[in-house]
Amino acid sequence: MRSEPPNHSWQAARTGRIEAQRGLPPEDPGAYGHPGSPEPQGAWAEETPPARGRRPRRDKRPRGVVPAPAPRSRPAGKDQQPEASFPPPLATPSRRRKVLKRVTVSIAVVLVVQFLSVLSYNWFTPPRTSYMFQSGEPIVYQYVSIDHISRFALAATIAHEDEQLGTRVGAFTWEELTQRAEAWQKGEKDPSGSTIPQQLVKNIYLWPSQDPVRKTLEAGLATEMSLTVPAKRVLELYLNYAQFAPKLYGICAASWYYFNTPPWAMTEHQAGQLMGVLPLPERVRRAPEGGIDLGPSADPLAWDLINGAANVWVPRQIEGMGGWQATVATVGITDLASDHAADRNSGDSCSTMPASVSKRIAEDAAGR
Repeated sequence: MRSEPPNHSWQAARTGRIEAQRGLPPEDPGAYGHPGSPEPQGAWAEETPPARGRRPRRDKRPRGVVPAPAPRSRPAGKDQQPEASFPPPLATPSRRRKVLKRVTVSIAVVLVVQFLSVLSYNWFTPPRTSYMFQSGEPIVYQYVSIDHISRFALAATIAHEDEQLGTRVGAFTWEELTQRAEAWQKGEKDPSGSTIPQQLVKNIYLWPSQDPVRKTLEAGLATEMSLTVPAKRVLELYLNYAQFAPKLYGICAASWYYFNTPPWAMTEHQAGQLMGVLPLPERVRRAPEGGIDLGPSADPLAWDLINGAANVWVPRQIEGMGGWQATVATVGITDLASDHAADRNSGDSCSTMPASVSKRIAEDAAGR
């Protein structure tokens, strides 16, 4: 007689579970699956599911141990290289050399272009400068050759603006440079003022601010200009680009605007007056009947500068240099403007009033 299997129906009766669930282990602390319980044996080891509320464990590792990631498989090959554990450094020596080379080449290109630009002023006179572009249109300007500029005006410019233009090596002396640097550090006024090469490169390339960056660029460009462009040509460019009234540039336009005369016919007194206009061109106006306005409506500071230059400073400086002929000789000029009278029909002689000057005079008259 075959013995009957143990009857576990009492568990189904109590729990309402079907016969297939009879293998569930007890849930008391001593049951299988709880800490300290014995390992299941026989059929229990094969049939007993995990305790209620617990997910089955898929490996035999102790709890809390994170498995190491499996290595990625790559197709085998002869040239296969082992994978690097870390990315390569951001700046390798070869990359740094390449960057340094590119920076060096860029700087060299800029310097060469800048040098060629300065060198080109030996024979090239652009119709606009940085200062003209910054002031905005309409601009009153016309170029005139130095052959057709009064020698009185040339002597007055040298005496008033830069006595050492034709005798100095470079754009300034070392003493002038140190004095200006010390004055800037102390917040004091410039004791020596800018030389003609410095003012010229400022007008051509730079901006009006007095910041150290502009002053540094100005010093370098002025030195290069004075060493590559003759003093006579520097003086010619300066008088063509200097400002003599709001948006009015060059001695050609200035001589016609103020005195109704070509630049080669200017007198000593008129030349001296124009030198007094240079420090404050924005404050100077043309008189209704011609000439520089020095009447009651004139700016007091401009009035003082113009009268002082024409009657005191310029004549005294020219006399100290040995007269106007000796003054212009310092930049290599030994002839007169009248020696070029045969060429006054050329386009660079400024023998007739420029149309832009006529328009400005008409606008001034209409605005009064």
